[in-house]
Amino acid sequence: MTIPDYQTLMLPLMEIATDGAEHRMSEAVDRLADRFRLTTDERETLLPSGHQTMIANRVGWSKTYLAKAGLLDGSKRGFFRITDRGRQVIEGRPTRIDAEFLKQFPEFEEFRTAAKAKPQTATSSPGLDVAQTPEELLEDSHQRLKERLSDDLLARLRQVSPPRFESVVLDLLLAMGYGGSRPDAGKAVGRSGDGGIDGLINEDPLGLDVVYIQAKRWEGVVGRPVVQAFVGSLEGHRARKGVLITTSSFTGEATSYVGMIDKKVILIDGSRLAQLMIEHGVGVTVQQTYAIKRLDLDYFDDQDS
Repeated sequence: MTIPDYQTLMLPLMEIATDGAEHRMSEAVDRLADRFRLTTDERETLLPSGHQTMIANRVGWSKTYLAKAGLLDGSKRGFFRITDRGRQVIEGRPTRIDAEFLKQFPEFEEFRTAAKAKPQTATSSPGLDVAQTPEELLEDSHQRLKERLSDDLLARLRQVSPPRFESVVLDLLLAMGYGGSRPDAGKAVGRSGDGGIDGLINEDPLGLDVVYIQAKRWEGVVGRPVVQAFVGSLEGHRARKGVLITTSSFTGEATSYVGMIDKKVILIDGSRLAQLMIEHGVGVTVQQTYAIKRLDLDYFDDQDS
C-alpha cells in the first residue's frame, strides 16, 4: 500500500481522538502507519530534505487543517485532542473528511480564502485540495531546480578545457575535505598531462592515507575495460584506494566489477559529479534562501519569575 495523502488521513486521525484524551502526534503516526499497513520502507520514507518522514509530515498537516476547522485542538506542540465540534462531526458518521468537507466551517473557509488570496507563482501551491502537503510541493520544486542545475553544470563541464576540468575536480576534492591545502594537493594531482587527472591526493589533511585519482571527460559510456585498466594502475602505484570520475556514465558491468575486487574503488559518473558540486558549493552560487519557520510554543509558556 502506498503512503496515504494528508486528506485521506483526516478521518482516521479524528477517530483516534474520539476517546477525548490528549494524544501524542508520534503515537498517531505509528497507529495510522499500522492501520494503513505501511511497510518498513514506507514508514521510513523521508521528504527530499531528509528532515522528516513523509507519513509524519502528512499526519501533521492533517492535524493542522482539522485544527483550522475547529475539529481538533492542536495548540499544545506535539499533542492534539478532539473538540466539541469535532465530536459532533464524528457523531454524524462521515465516510470521509477532506478539504471539501472542511469548507462548511467558517474558520477553515477564512483560512482557505486567505491562502488563495496570496499571489501565485509557477512553483507555489495550487491550493489546499491537492494530495501533497506544502512541504512536499516546496521540496518537489526545489528538487526540480536542483535537477536543472545539475544538467547545466554537466553541460558546462563537458565544454571546459582539460586544465580547467582538472582544476574543478581538485576544488571539489578539497571542498570535500581531501588533499589538505590547495598547493599541496595541486602538486600531486594532474601529473599525466593527458587531458584529465592522474595522480595522488591525501585522503585527510594529515596525509595518513592517499587516494589515486583519475578523471576524464569521456564522450561515451565508460565500460569495464577502462575500470580494469584503472585498477591495474592502482596496483602499479601500490595504492589501495581510488576514485574514477567521468562526465559520462558507467556500464553495469563496470559497476559490478568494482564490487568484486579487494581494492576500494569509487566510480563517480557525471550526474553524481554535478550533485557533489552542488552539495559542496563548487561552481554554483546561492541565488535565494528560504527559511521555513514554525511557532515556538515554548516561548509563550508561563515562566517562573
